[in-house]
Amino acid sequence: MAGRGEGPDFVEALARGLDVLACFDAGHRSMSLTEVATAAGLARPTARRLLLTLEELGFVRSAGGAFQLTPKVLTLGMAYVGALGLWDIARPHLEALVARTGESSSMAQLDGSDIVYVARVSVPKIIALRVEIGTRFPAARTSQGKVLLAALSPDRLAATLAEPSRSGLPPHIGRTPDQLRDELTAIRARGWALADEELALGVRSVAVPVRDRDGAVQAAMNVTVHAAETSTEQLLREHLPLLLRAAGDVGAEWALWQSRPHVEVAPRSGDGSATA
Repeated sequence: MAGRGEGPDFVEALARGLDVLACFDAGHRSMSLTEVATAAGLARPTARRLLLTLEELGFVRSAGGAFQLTPKVLTLGMAYVGALGLWDIARPHLEALVARTGESSSMAQLDGSDIVYVARVSVPKIIALRVEIGTRFPAARTSQGKVLLAALSPDRLAATLAEPSRSGLPPHIGRTPDQLRDELTAIRARGWALADEELALGVRSVAVPVRDRDGAVQAAMNVTVHAAETSTEQLLREHLPLLLRAAGDVGAEWALWQSRPHVEVAPRSGDGSATA
């Protein structure tokens, strides 16, 4: 990939770094150093330096000898979510959910031991938290984070919880690791999670998973309320059924989008033209 620049202002190092990011896609979400080097057409030492630089910048993470992108690539023109097609699908459902509940709703994905907000439809509320796209919180203290953690295998869960939070907040509150694992087991069985003033006083939320066409949990959706206005019982009785329906509709439409009859093929050798 690299090595094709001809202009005097072409920055080869930047091009190689972008090549490394471009190696990751739906079919290659986790890659070894050798795989990245081969895909990008780079020497292993060069690929290693680029990956470590991207990791230090927060765009890549490594675990068990494999590298993956992080949601921080959202900052590159929302490419992370846009490539999935998830926001365009989720937006009308989030808006309809907020219209019916009168409460804010968000979508988040897991990044290490944190969640990162990737979509949000909000209503004016005086609460102790300010949430924007890209905001991160410790996963174990949020309803969305619990849903995402509950979907992990035991080994991956342990590795994820061992990572330090980059949110600036304590990762755990009021529970032991065993209690957290028991809670996640219950969440996995019932299909939803509750966070009752665990992240901040006055903030109560319920979250459910959003699944892709393979049934894998890729994101979580929530409804957030002010604890003084909405009881836990009301949240679960009135808002949870609507949230489950909305997340199910998002997952179903996303599965159809992922299965759309669209294939990109490489250009023919010789004439540079492409077929479709």
